[in-house]
Amino acid sequence: MDKQKATLLLQDGTVFHGTLIGKHGTNGGEICFNTGMTGYQEIYTDPSYTGQIIVNTTPHIGNYGVIDTEVESDAPTIAGIVVNSFSEIYSRLDATESLQDYLESNGITGIADVDTRKIVRHIRSKGAMNAIISSEFDNIEDLQKELDKVPDMDGLELSSQVCTKEPYFVGDENSSIKVACLDYGVKKNILRCLSERGVYIKVFPAKSSLEEMEAWAPDAYFLSNGPGDPAVMDYAVETAKQILDLNKPVFGICLGHQIIARACNVSTYKMHHGHRGLNHPIKNLITGKSQITSQNHGFVVTKKDIDENDALEITHIHLNDQTVAGIKLKDRPVFSVQYHPESSPGPHDSRYLFDDFISSIKN
Repeated sequence: MDKQKATLLLQDGTVFHGTLIGKHGTNGGEICFNTGMTGYQEIYTDPSYTGQIIVNTTPHIGNYGVIDTEVESDAPTIAGIVVNSFSEIYSRLDATESLQDYLESNGITGIADVDTRKIVRHIRSKGAMNAIISSEFDNIEDLQKELDKVPDMDGLELSSQVCTKEPYFVGDENSSIKVACLDYGVKKNILRCLSERGVYIKVFPAKSSLEEMEAWAPDAYFLSNGPGDPAVMDYAVETAKQILDLNKPVFGICLGHQIIARACNVSTYKMHHGHRGLNHPIKNLITGKSQITSQNHGFVVTKKDIDENDALEITHIHLNDQTVAGIKLKDRPVFSVQYHPESSPGPHDSRYLFDDFISSIKN
């Protein structure tokens, strides 16, 4: 069967021609790349990628299909995918369907048979930018008009769009440890890592009030990962300030880390092209040990603000660029990290952080 043509247009006018994968159509978002060699299904279903077109640097995508147990949310919210070699045939025995069928049923448009190495080098040089994938528009001028309609990630609030609409529970209701999770786009494996440690979790929508959460009488709070620009999430910052004033244990991951920082008067900024992959080196400044981590973020907290803040201490740094990867409050049981200790996909080096959180609750 003949493959249908597709076009990828970047905001700076760079054009790539390839073949359609997923659903026939047109969709745009911020283009980024992930260096992970495996775990494409977990990546596509991570809510933190909402509104983004993902370039997979590993050359073969789709070869092991998809499976129901390897999803991080109910459905992918990515804006599209860009791959080199795409396989509609899969070899994993317990796979439930092909990646092509999965993308099509979830309305995801993608492009294959393009030089992903060239695209990644372009993004690393020029920085993150909007892009659009289309199997409908042949004329670049018409496609440019569609691309102009795509909002910039800088200044975009997305957590309230992807979070749960109603509170729900995870774990053993008879547990002695109750944790309230503020859902900014939480991954299922984060909740799994907590529940496996005997935690009973109530997951609240992103804009829940402190009064609503405190009515459940939680022992601690967890602020989740999620998409968008933390600089425009004032509602989350105000709630975080109130949570910190309770002097209860608090743990934040990725966007939750940025919200905690903002609640402590630390600013955030958009990175040149972000950190996304499974092999990012982090150093724990408390223990002196290093670890390989899974990361997915395009914004980061400002180190200068933390250095000038007597209430905060930097606990982890990214060894490639020295950006802040973890902080803690000196006078309260509050800590957070910029990366994903739950992995899925990725190494398990950092899962001790969940144990540290449980210890802070018990103490």
